[in-house]
Amino acid sequence: MEKINLVWLRRDLRLKDNSALYHALKSGRPVLPIFIFDTHILNKLEDKCDRRLDFIHQALGHIQSQMVKFGSTLHVFNGEPLEVFKTLLKSYKVEAVYTNHDYEPYAIKRDKEVDDLLNQLGVCFKSFKDQCVFEKSEIVKDDGKPYTVFTPYSRKWKLKLSKFYYTTYPTELYQENFIKLKPIEIISLEELGFKKTDINFNVNPNVSKDLLKKYKEQRDYPSANGTSRLSMHLRFGTISIRSLVQQALSTSETWLNELIWRDFYMMILYHFPHVVNGAFKKQYDLIAWRNNEDYFKKWCEGKTGFPIVDAGMRELNSTGFMHNRVRMIVSSFLVKDLLIDWRWGEAYFAAKLNDFDLSANNGGWQWAAGTGCDAAPYFRVFNPTEQQKKFDPNFSYIKKWVPEFGTPEYVLPIVDHAKARLAAIQLYKNHLTDKNQFELFE
Repeated sequence: MEKINLVWLRRDLRLKDNSALYHALKSGRPVLPIFIFDTHILNKLEDKCDRRLDFIHQALGHIQSQMVKFGSTLHVFNGEPLEVFKTLLKSYKVEAVYTNHDYEPYAIKRDKEVDDLLNQLGVCFKSFKDQCVFEKSEIVKDDGKPYTVFTPYSRKWKLKLSKFYYTTYPTELYQENFIKLKPIEIISLEELGFKKTDINFNVNPNVSKDLLKKYKEQRDYPSANGTSRLSMHLRFGTISIRSLVQQALSTSETWLNELIWRDFYMMILYHFPHVVNGAFKKQYDLIAWRNNEDYFKKWCEGKTGFPIVDAGMRELNSTGFMHNRVRMIVSSFLVKDLLIDWRWGEAYFAAKLNDFDLSANNGGWQWAAGTGCDAAPYFRVFNPTEQQKKFDPNFSYIKKWVPEFGTPEYVLPIVDHAKARLAAIQLYKNHLTDKNQFELFE
């Protein structure tokens, strides 16, 4: 039996410009791409109409259609990765497993276990950088420590950037090295225990130059078509970060900065994994949140009486998407107006967002709560009414998602923002142990 190489696809669901796939194909061995629906992850998904799972399934179908043209196949499994590899190694003589790095704590633990298993069986485990431009300790301070503030990180990121870091991997040059096999049928959503949703996978994700040229001016207005809407494709790797950096460099530094934020939060998660369960600034875990469950329910349902907040939550509940400016507004409102633990909101977003990414979601919520590495100070509290006046002055966004706004049917505000702001500031002051930090701000 001829030796082959496996390519384990995870957050890189594409054949074009895929680092691990490129290196596997270039090795000269026949290459079989695989994907594992990890039951450790799937079993935690309560909503069986999960758009993200449907998106992944459609992306795999697109990959399979390409593989068939090469006279090959994608092999999709459902199970625990360790058990899947044990089965695979009985069916094929494998020289190496190629994959791309994942920086989340569970993924790091999983990959270590798979690596250990493969080593015991004499199979190499080779992992590559793919989902970000700079990873781990590639961008650090002069003393070798990781950055915890975005601005100096982004400066060094841009200084270090050269064409080498965003040159694409030409997998198409070696596609004849895909293993020659009859197509293996992909497991259905129903067999996985899930249902079809309204999500529609775009096989050619892209963003127009015109949009990027206007990105800086339009990105904060939720009613405008001013953002790329590529976050879900980036999350699951159906588009390459390298190709987007190339585009950003020639069109929009503001958009490039957003891509750098993505690298920054991945780096933070890698170096400071404690942020998954608690505040980056650990003293903020001492805050005694009020955690009013009735208020939380109203926030979740978009029935707070603050129209920009309610519009955002209803958009999220209905579509799985929320505009970034609105994400900041609703996050600030939950934490600093309602005095609810940011982790409640983080978990709700994790369950609902199509583009949920642990590092970015955690980073965004800790920013809003003032608990993060590069966060809004505790006394900075978004005023939802002023935010609406500035970013949805004609109520276009609000009227789309809150049709009863302006009628007697619309609910009254559940809190007084001015009083809530003062209460939040006092709560932070009362429960943070390092009183000296307040002197720096006041």
